Amino acid sequence: MANNGEQNQTEAGRHQEVGHKSLLQSDALYQYILETSVYPREPDSMKELRELTAKHPWNIMTTSADEGQFLNMLLKLINAKNTMEIGVYTGYSLLATALALPDDGKILAMDINRENYELGLPVIKKAGVDHKIEFREGPALPVLDEMITDEKNHGSYDFIFVDADKDNYINYHKRLIELVKVGGLIGYDNTLWNGSVVAPPDAPLRKYVRYYRDFVLELNKSLALDPRIEICMLPVGDGITLCRRIK
Repeated sequence: MANNGEQNQTEAGRHQEVGHKSLLQSDALYQYILETSVYPREPDSMKELRELTAKHPWNIMTTSADEGQFLNMLLKLINAKNTMEIGVYTGYSLLATALALPDDGKILAMDINRENYELGLPVIKKAGVDHKIEFREGPALPVLDEMITDEKNHGSYDFIFVDADKDNYINYHKRLIELVKVGGLIGYDNTLWNGSVVAPPDAPLRKYVRYYRDFVLELNKSLALDPRIEICMLPVGDGITLCRRIK
């Protein structure tokens, strides 16, 4: 029978946020961050969308609340105005971005599933920021290829956030580096991939985690060697790597 200390440890080991993503070893510490710093400052619209998304069967796909707060502040710090998001889901990170941009700011948002986006769209509209968003349904790579053919798109984006198919991250990077401005940022989500990047080869991993792990590892190695960018890998959410274009 577990003693009180063991019982408390077990209870602290259960995240209270549905669809959470945290790499912190202490779940209680993550909950402290949420309840002390994130939730009290979370805009009502983001809270509504987070709670709505929590009821969706694929809620693990959503951006965590602490990462949403981080993105919102980051965009304000760099005075972003023209942005892009690849992988939208219900739009939590999209809403965080839209709220941070000036009234004439723009977001090109792409996802293969419009239905998920429309689930969160009423909340985005109620927040009064839907006019900043141009949503395109379908694979992003053909759109990016078309954009690159027009030189006016080169270096035109202040910030680009990627939270989509991990097996295409390197393909995205090859194109996005042309579209982000020198001094601008690209953020790649899930670059620590459930912590599996340091798991031994025979570690018991969920099938989808094991499948995408090699793609994430390949991306991380590639970004570390890319002379066109400065990088910073942060253990926020499921890991986010910021790439600042320097040439």
